[in-house]
Amino acid sequence: MAAICQGIRRAIIEGALMPGDRLPEDALGESFGVSRTIARHALGQLAAEGLVDLRRNRIATVTAPTPADARDIFDIRVALERQVVQHLAGHLSPDQVATLKEIVRQEHDARHGPDGASIRLATEFHIRLAEMTGKPILVRYVTEICYRAGLSLSALARPHSSDCAISEHLALIDLIAKGPPTRPPT
Repeated sequence: MAAICQGIRRAIIEGALMPGDRLPEDALGESFGVSRTIARHALGQLAAEGLVDLRRNRIATVTAPTPADARDIFDIRVALERQVVQHLAGHLSPDQVATLKEIVRQEHDARHGPDGASIRLATEFHIRLAEMTGKPILVRYVTEICYRAGLSLSALARPHSSDCAISEHLALIDLIAKGPPTRPPT
């Protein structure tokens, strides 16, 4: 089920599936080589993440966020990511820094391609940061809000500057790796 969730999630965030597009269980199952039941469970998972709307008669569609939804999503994302930074400040291992820089490298490589790829990679960067906290509840909420933010960026056609994201992500890695500033003795 993870593969079908990942495939649909990626198609939504990259804009291959647009808000309002229907997601028939039988066609999805056939595309991914899984049963209709597994496709239904995957759609349920994606609905819990806010990427899919489930309607009566088992009709699933890609969620259509409004500009107001997007503002709320990004306000919540900022608050959650503050928690992530506070938990990680001064505690990133060299391997974690390397992992984050690899995602940024992929963002750099994708910067002249379609916006969907850079949105997906930026989303993955923030989710990976949350995972590094080792706090399951924080990871769950950051993951959901990041997927919703990616959908909002993709769906509402807001220009996404991958060059800006790359420099911001590199600065964030350095800031977190250094840790909180030390206070002078009083």
